[in-house]
Amino acid sequence: MKLYEYLAKRAFAEAGIPVPPGRVVSSPAEAAVVCREIGPVAIKSQVLAGGRGKAGGIAFADWPHEAEARAAEILGKEIRGYRVEELLVEKKLTVQAELYFGVAVEGAARRPVVIASTQGGVNIEEVPEKAIVRRAVDPIWGFRPYRAREVVRRLGLTGNEAGRLADILHRLWQVFRRYDAELVEINPLVLTSDGPVAADGRLNVDDYALFRHKDLPAVEEGSDRERKARSLGLAYVELGGDIAVMANGAGITMGTLDVLQELGGRPANFLDAGGGAGVEPMTRAIEMLLDQSPKVVLVNIFGGITRCDDVAQAVVAARASCGTEVPFVIRLVGTNEGEGLAILREHGLDAYTGMEEAAARAVALARGR
Repeated sequence: MKLYEYLAKRAFAEAGIPVPPGRVVSSPAEAAVVCREIGPVAIKSQVLAGGRGKAGGIAFADWPHEAEARAAEILGKEIRGYRVEELLVEKKLTVQAELYFGVAVEGAARRPVVIASTQGGVNIEEVPEKAIVRRAVDPIWGFRPYRAREVVRRLGLTGNEAGRLADILHRLWQVFRRYDAELVEINPLVLTSDGPVAADGRLNVDDYALFRHKDLPAVEEGSDRERKARSLGLAYVELGGDIAVMANGAGITMGTLDVLQELGGRPANFLDAGGGAGVEPMTRAIEMLLDQSPKVVLVNIFGGITRCDDVAQAVVAARASCGTEVPFVIRLVGTNEGEGLAILREHGLDAYTGMEEAAARAVALARGR
């Protein structure tokens, strides 16, 4: 379960990690009050999505009337499928440097890994490996203070500031353990004239450990479409492209996305229709894809349990119910393949038996060719 930034920072503060003063608001007037109390502020949308700054979900204000105006602009906005209903209004920081501190469960190593870098403020995946320090942690011995000091020394940091940073890194580990986390990170950890401060934070709690954390509020993840897909028993993730994708099985769906990317396409979503979806739920799934207003819909089905004629009927039914002119590209192989292709062609729809051929056609249509 992902927690909102303000909940992550609450956990940080309880562990003794410095965070900016501020509070959560749900109206522009409340944002103005906070600005009047603490001075220049950062106004941050509280949604479970990254890239808030680029999406217009973060703003700054020096005066109460400005804070009220910026808050009004962000509240109600949709960011990567999430509607902004609350804002974290906190003291604006004067940044001298930005670092990254994090702890994550590494599946391959089967143990937690502490990650640190002097290049914070961006996606850690984009930072050169030589600028990152990683330390695998023995779950029995834990991450001791001297290990934290070692990590900070490997970053090239010395002096009193290094001691404070090592203390924060060790406290971040304690948050990781306290909340049975899968991921906890501070990005960026900002160096200011008053010392290091956690300017942003993430805390993802292991779902299987939630019974031990009844004090945590239940946070429902996913956009409206993602929640709707779950109610239909479908695995769905929004990706932000213009080619809507539906396939059956996680492997074939990921393979479809990879082929589209390789051909220069931009998938709009991941949608695994499962191994035995019937006509009705598949029809609803396709209607949900059309609701994204894609340039083209690519359906890639290997008919094992799922019958190709059922898929064909779902495609035809969804197009009829939505009255859409969005082009469809369908790849069908497997059980009742011939019947499915016949149904599609009867209704004027092109169909393929090769995945790459179908993906290339979808990319061409998305580009207007």
